[in-house]
Amino acid sequence: MNILQAIILGLVQGMTEFLPVSSSAHLVIVQSKLSGFDQQGVVFDVVLHAGTLVSVLYVFRDKLREITIKEIGLYAVAMVPAVVAGFLFRGFFEILFESVRVVGFALFITGTMNLLVDRVVARREKVGRLDAILIGISQAVAIIPGISRSGTTIFTAVNLGIDRRKAAEFSYMLSIPAIVGANILEIATHGLNNGLPFSIYIVGFFSALISGYVGINMMMRFLVEKRIRFFGLYCFALGIFAILS
Repeated sequence: MNILQAIILGLVQGMTEFLPVSSSAHLVIVQSKLSGFDQQGVVFDVVLHAGTLVSVLYVFRDKLREITIKEIGLYAVAMVPAVVAGFLFRGFFEILFESVRVVGFALFITGTMNLLVDRVVARREKVGRLDAILIGISQAVAIIPGISRSGTTIFTAVNLGIDRRKAAEFSYMLSIPAIVGANILEIATHGLNNGLPFSIYIVGFFSALISGYVGINMMMRFLVEKRIRFFGLYCFALGIFAILS
């Protein structure tokens, strides 16, 4: 991996982590198209996720200062389905990551959700325990590469009647334990094999951090303005490209 590839992957990871277009799909497709791409170990993936984690921590820093025990409980409840699914079906999910075509078909599901979410009228501010469970189940489904975690959780929340901005806030706050948990699992499974120059990690980290910040703010604006359908059309186009490539 070189500096340019690190920048590209950092930008892709950061931007698509928070937009409803599936970061996993983009990484699978982009890595398959990068000439001579070779990643040694999982440290670089962990670094990219750390960059996106810092971006969401910064954007929601005020919310984090005011978070209540009840809200922490809701996030914990919402994490359970993904933890269980990841533990029981990890091998199955890893196989899916090897197929660009599977990613392409999954993108059609993400695209459909993006087309539909703009039509929903939702005004409820509070997220209840049942809401958290259902959002958590949708997050577990989004482990499948090509199905967007942010897109699926926001789609589910909005269809449960939760206000768009509150739905996005819950989704992004939920991404904090999701990112941390995924990194711990990767390290525990594969170890920390440091096979790249330090400069590669630094470039990747800041690329993911900056693009993650941009992605969150873009998504919040598009969601409020009911323009998520454009991401739906993008997912359909990318899905066709993945299937035919």
